[in-house]
Amino acid sequence: MKQIIRIILIAFSLVSCQPKAAQNCEMTAMESLPNKMEKAAESRTNVKYNEIYKKKIIKDGRLGITVKELKKAKAHVDTLVQKIDGYYENESFTNSDYETAYTLKIRIPSDKLESFIAMIESGESKINYKVIEARDVTEEYIDLEARLQNKHKYLTRYQIFLQSTKSIKEVLDIQEKIRGLEEEIESTTGKMKYINDLVNYSTLELNITQEKNYKFRPEQRENLFEKLKESLSVGWYSFVDFLFFLLSNWAILILFSVILYFGNKYRKIKKGKKRKNNDMANTPNA
Repeated sequence: MKQIIRIILIAFSLVSCQPKAAQNCEMTAMESLPNKMEKAAESRTNVKYNEIYKKKIIKDGRLGITVKELKKAKAHVDTLVQKIDGYYENESFTNSDYETAYTLKIRIPSDKLESFIAMIESGESKINYKVIEARDVTEEYIDLEARLQNKHKYLTRYQIFLQSTKSIKEVLDIQEKIRGLEEEIESTTGKMKYINDLVNYSTLELNITQEKNYKFRPEQRENLFEKLKESLSVGWYSFVDFLFFLLSNWAILILFSVILYFGNKYRKIKKGKKRKNNDMANTPNA
């Protein structure tokens, strides 16, 4: 009998709990979700990584070859790229006195990278260098996938809680959290798509070079008549500029001329007096 009374009292106390207190408890639990989400993501990553999972490998390469006929080699590469469903991400051509060359950045399905390089090497070209690199991004991808799944789960919970709350402050807080989660989901999704693109399509930087026999090429001189006209024109304009300079500084020129005139006159008078004194000193007394 005592146990029955105790159960009734507990049930009565739970029913009498106020809705506002329940909302506060739920809100507190929701605010602690980000930390739980991080821990859940780490736990999810560790569990999934131990399971059988298709590895995410990014393979890239660099290859440099020298050929005898550049156009023929480029046409052959074009055919191979089209055959394996690849495409050029970047293509550039250079021409110098020593060589002509194509620098190609090719996106190739990753499972066909080795066969594509082998088809290029099987020709008559000379291999200058060859580099193939592989990076395992499986753990990084699994971590992003786990975090994305958890963010979607908590986004759904926030949206459900938003429908049940009536407080304006809580509505604004939840909407802000939903906005932040949506931005994180969009960013994470973009990173995963980028990794998938790098995994599915390898990047090969191919340099095709054809050497040239060096030939001396004298610099092209300017036409003599044109050079003469240019020299006369420069001289005439220099003379005109000098005249304009004199005209624009006429006051200074006049002042300088006056000073020079009186300075010379003063020196002549002084020199004349000195000569007269010398003559008088040299004349014998009568």
